[in-house]
Amino acid sequence: MSNKIVDRILDCVYKGNDLSVEQGTTLLEQTEPKVIQAIREAADKLRQQHVGETVTYVINRNINFTNICEQHCSFCAFRRDEGKEGAYWLDEAQILTKVQAALRKNATEICIQGGLNPQAKLQGKTLPYYLHLVAIIKQEFPQLHLHAFSPQEVQFIARSDNLSYAEVIAALHEAGVDSMPGTAAEVLDDNIRNIICPEKINTDTWLEIISTAHKLGLNTTSTMLCGHIETPKQQVMHMEKLRSLQKTSLERNYPGKITEFILLPFVGQEAPRALRNRVGRDQPVLTDTLLLTAVSRIFLGNWIINHQPSWVKLGLEGAKEALTWGCNDIGGTLMEEHITTMAGATGGTCMEIETLQTAITSLGRPYQQRDTLYGRIQDTPKVTENKDRQETLITNY
Repeated sequence: MSNKIVDRILDCVYKGNDLSVEQGTTLLEQTEPKVIQAIREAADKLRQQHVGETVTYVINRNINFTNICEQHCSFCAFRRDEGKEGAYWLDEAQILTKVQAALRKNATEICIQGGLNPQAKLQGKTLPYYLHLVAIIKQEFPQLHLHAFSPQEVQFIARSDNLSYAEVIAALHEAGVDSMPGTAAEVLDDNIRNIICPEKINTDTWLEIISTAHKLGLNTTSTMLCGHIETPKQQVMHMEKLRSLQKTSLERNYPGKITEFILLPFVGQEAPRALRNRVGRDQPVLTDTLLLTAVSRIFLGNWIINHQPSWVKLGLEGAKEALTWGCNDIGGTLMEEHITTMAGATGGTCMEIETLQTAITSLGRPYQQRDTLYGRIQDTPKVTENKDRQETLITNY
């Protein structure tokens, strides 16, 4: 592949144009170090143009309320059958204890998701159980932003109770759900989904539920499970679907939109054997993830401007490196994380605020605490560079 072709693609980007799927695929297929470096530099330049130098983070806590699940995704080491070793289902007191612990660390967000547990019902219905989960948190802690329930969980509730997606989303929103995680997307290609998660919702359903959330006033995130059996073109097609959905939400003035994009590289160490053997490795390939990170910024940046790596999957050093490949956010403190950790990830489950701040300042960039929707919460120390000594110093506003 001629460097001139890549140069023309990047020139198109610098002029503010959206890339085609073919152009995005061309960038992902590059192998020459100098060409890849040019792509990295383009992504970093666009990041600066879109959102500036500040790296944001959120103080949050994950609560995976159950790992009992009716589905059998081939990448998942988290799920358990009811009654089997390692299966759990948190009760009300356990959930509230976790929320209280998060508040002691100044959390502003609780992210709650879980397995599709057929026994999770109240009065014989599934939706009332989920509304109860929301109520026990929001009634006692109304100031917390509740980021909860993926499109897969919405479909599970709707199917169980014979409701429309809009009815489920509206009820959850009214009860206190403030935004929706864009998980369960995996790769938005049904040929891939039929292999890695055949029981899960299909591409059109995922897109329909996210679009419905936007219409009803819920912001969402977006994700991609990458680095398993998908091709570069399928990765770009996934991003094209997200970009198209975001364009529609913005152009139609829906009250909700996609707030961020997060790459989730496949961790296979403890995953079911069939997919692990097919992929042939246990941990993400950082170089591949970084190139995809850069192309994600280039492909989505005009429409989804906040990009976040997963320190749980890449480790903090890998996530820090991603901040120089187009990312502007380092994620959250999480405080606990079971889904990726049970798959064999080595990045940890909890990150102290000071550790995130130190990682950011080591790059010579300022940091800023944010809320879930990327609003600034408070003034925090910023970074200045001592040009005489070329050292990074911390000063206060």
